[in-house]
Amino acid sequence: MNHLALRETGPKHGRLHKTMKSPTTFLVDQMPIAILVVMCLIAGLLTERFLSPINLTNILLQASVMAIVAMGMTFVVVSGGFDLSVGSTVALAGCVATWVITKAGVTLGLAAGMAVGAGVGLINGFCVAKLRISPFITTLGTMVVMRGFALLMTDGRPIVGDDDGFPNLFLALGRDKLFGVQILILVPIVLFFALYWLLHMTAYGRRVFASGGGSEASFLAGIKVDRITMSAYVWCGLLAGVAGFMLASRLQSGQPTAGEFYELTAIAAVVLGGASLSGGEGSLVKSVIGVFIMVVLANALNLLNVHSYWQRIAVGVVIIAAAAADQIRTRRR
Repeated sequence: MNHLALRETGPKHGRLHKTMKSPTTFLVDQMPIAILVVMCLIAGLLTERFLSPINLTNILLQASVMAIVAMGMTFVVVSGGFDLSVGSTVALAGCVATWVITKAGVTLGLAAGMAVGAGVGLINGFCVAKLRISPFITTLGTMVVMRGFALLMTDGRPIVGDDDGFPNLFLALGRDKLFGVQILILVPIVLFFALYWLLHMTAYGRRVFASGGGSEASFLAGIKVDRITMSAYVWCGLLAGVAGFMLASRLQSGQPTAGEFYELTAIAAVVLGGASLSGGEGSLVKSVIGVFIMVVLANALNLLNVHSYWQRIAVGVVIIAAAAADQIRTRRR
């Protein structure tokens, strides 16, 4: 397949939208950033603590791990699927990484965490692309299995290092700064630029969009849809593994219960950012904006002393609203 033909396959039903966007469509596309700005203004008016440097740094730290998970989820959603196992993968990768760190050092610990994540993604991708099992059933199963493995290997207790604790390098990743910025905040920024180039500026990225927008048309055009689908799940799992390592560094322990609701938050963030659950549409920039919408909402509710039970209800409402907005966008197009 030549590059010209590939450029003419687009993120919507195998066709590239070369027409100019209407004013209405442009306004709809800007909704995520508008929602985030309005939420920040309201939160700033309701509580002075929201705009304090300490709280803003806390928001960035909370968003750092979730942003990496959401960027991986964007690959899967754009390819036409979704992944319910990322929260469990984060927990398992964090536990494996911290265990390996106590035995063989930080570098191998990071490699082990990433390998676990990529392995889970490969299993998901193989089941979805080759065995034709639905993404919901596949990733629901691996969500339960991986959480079980995390609990089994730790006996339900956090991994807190050996008698001397964890190496200073590992602890520094979670607490130190580089150029005046927390390292945990810098990591997703670097990953964002690399992944943005991969998804939005390469032939591989165009194939991901084309496969999600119209798998049959993409197959007839010469795209190996199965391989693209599997690779998207591997990227999602790999990034969940990185997020698990980062979260463990921040918590200074491997927590088998970490990552709870990460999968739902990540999917909601990606859809809030304008991605379509039917595949073929999405943006890493807007997915990150969606993450900040979810994090700012939770942070504001905490500052306003809203009970945690009500916070869960609010998050659930946001998830339903995101899915409803996706359906409305799909019908209008």
